[in-house]
Amino acid sequence: MAKVVGSKLRTLYIMQMLLEKSDQDHRISVADISEMLEGYDIKADRKSIYADIGTLTEWGMDILYTKEKPAGWYVASREFELPELKLLVDAVQASKFITHKKSQDLIKKLEKLASESEAKQLQRNVVVANRIKTPNEGIYYNVDTIHEAILANVQIQFTYYAWTIDKELVAKRDGKPYTVSPWALTWDDENYYLIAYEMGTKLVKHYRVDKMKNIKLTKKAREGRDNFSDFDIAGYAKKTFGMFGGETENVILECANHMIGPILDRFGTDNIIMKVDDDKFQIQQQVSVSGQFYGWIVGLGPDVKIVHPPKVVAEFKNRIERINQSYE
Repeated sequence: MAKVVGSKLRTLYIMQMLLEKSDQDHRISVADISEMLEGYDIKADRKSIYADIGTLTEWGMDILYTKEKPAGWYVASREFELPELKLLVDAVQASKFITHKKSQDLIKKLEKLASESEAKQLQRNVVVANRIKTPNEGIYYNVDTIHEAILANVQIQFTYYAWTIDKELVAKRDGKPYTVSPWALTWDDENYYLIAYEMGTKLVKHYRVDKMKNIKLTKKAREGRDNFSDFDIAGYAKKTFGMFGGETENVILECANHMIGPILDRFGTDNIIMKVDDDKFQIQQQVSVSGQFYGWIVGLGPDVKIVHPPKVVAEFKNRIERINQSYE
């Protein structure tokens, strides 16, 4: 025999039904709600169900009724619209720093934000879904611990790892812990990075979060505040190619006009473009000169050329010559 329950509990069950079972293309009638309540061993008359739906609407749920067959009630809008959830699912699947297991866990949670019918549309196959993902399941806890340290204004210690030729992650410095002052986290080149101040070298450095283990908060206050008083994370990432550090130089590039697209994609639109002639322009940009920067220049081909400073031009020529010699 169905039981009579308090109106508050019955209202919550109805809210759950509407969120899980209904959307614009899938309406549920009062009869449907009554039948589902019976599945919970709850008895309710039509008047009570109408009152409960009115309470949920007054509370703020966007519940609409349509006479169009099949007539019934449905949740018209949610915190996240379906296109937004699809975008989030695609981002989770494509993210290199999220493990396969965690990707599936997160997607299941995102599916609960949609109706059961719409959730089926979130079971998507992104083209890059099978890309290499980090094996470090603890990256989420790493990020949380780093944020905790930043809020507490304390330094952290951690063990840092690197790949070996045997495809193993081995602790660097024979496992001796690193001690740094964490100041920011950034996502660049599909990886999470900690940007920190290293006391020993008195330099701003970055570390791959998925290669950090055994992170512990210390009782020492952070150092390097002056380095971060006006620190521009976007500018730091823009000048640091592939998050590989190097000596910062004011580099001038001379480019064919048709290369303006990749140049602005990399450096943004705030830089001054200097016209050389009808076919070429120059742009000046601070970059961390590294092998990755030179590789980026090579990838753009002969229509992008380093013209200043002379020592960067000379180093680039030397690298090209060494590459040529390795193929002889």
